[in-house]
Amino acid sequence: MKRHRGRRSFDAVLSALTWLGALAMFAPVAWMVTTSFKTEQDAVSYPPSLLFQPTLEHYRRIFENDFASFAWVSVLVTGLSTALVIGLAVPAAYALTVRPVPKWRDVLFFFISTKMMPIAAGIVPIYLVARSLDLLNTPAVLIIVYTSMNLPLAIWMIRSFMAEIPAEVFDAVKVDGAGVWRELVAIIVPLIRPGLASTALLCAIFAWNEFFLAVNLTSTVSTLPVFLQKFLSFGQLYTAQVAAVATLINVPVVLAGWLAQKSLTRGLTFRAVR
Repeated sequence: MKRHRGRRSFDAVLSALTWLGALAMFAPVAWMVTTSFKTEQDAVSYPPSLLFQPTLEHYRRIFENDFASFAWVSVLVTGLSTALVIGLAVPAAYALTVRPVPKWRDVLFFFISTKMMPIAAGIVPIYLVARSLDLLNTPAVLIIVYTSMNLPLAIWMIRSFMAEIPAEVFDAVKVDGAGVWRELVAIIVPLIRPGLASTALLCAIFAWNEFFLAVNLTSTVSTLPVFLQKFLSFGQLYTAQVAAVATLINVPVVLAGWLAQKSLTRGLTFRAVR
């Protein structure tokens, strides 16, 4: 009896700590959303005002400052770069796992080594190449750099999912006489679909939130993180305005994560539940 009581007490404490942790993580997001409906005076008041008259003035001002064009560029760049990443990473992972190319370990190390260099160290050659190709201030340059930025991560993740497929599946495919294309498209891709979904979501989030490359390679034709910078100004009150922009930028990411949570969970726990 005492053992069951101790177990229930432990579960209660664990649940309470879990809820406290969740609230602590959600508190900054809730504060950002709440601040976006305040006036600038209420947003910077001390102590913080919990009771205030809500206003939509900041959201109205957002749409008056060409928000739609920046949002369209973000959607275009994120969608196309993520599609390219998955389209290139799947056959690359296949060539490094199912039918390994010579010295495949060296190839894998080369891919991951490209993530070791600070992105600031490569901005000058990237800028010069983009300028020589007349790609500055265009969505194309962001699509190219975001694809190259996320491709090594995608290859490593998708390769790990392919490596978990039982060898018996490939033996059965060989007995059936299926070719490489059919083996990849009809057999392997359906088996790792949750992993592809989780990989695509992570790559999309990285592309959606990226700021450094966007602000250095584009100006008037850019993404939402650069749009947010328009409201950052010293000496003026823009706290509530920035909170409103940040809220709108985060809405698509939250919706994408919520809609893909089942596939994301299955993909990230693929090894554990095999």
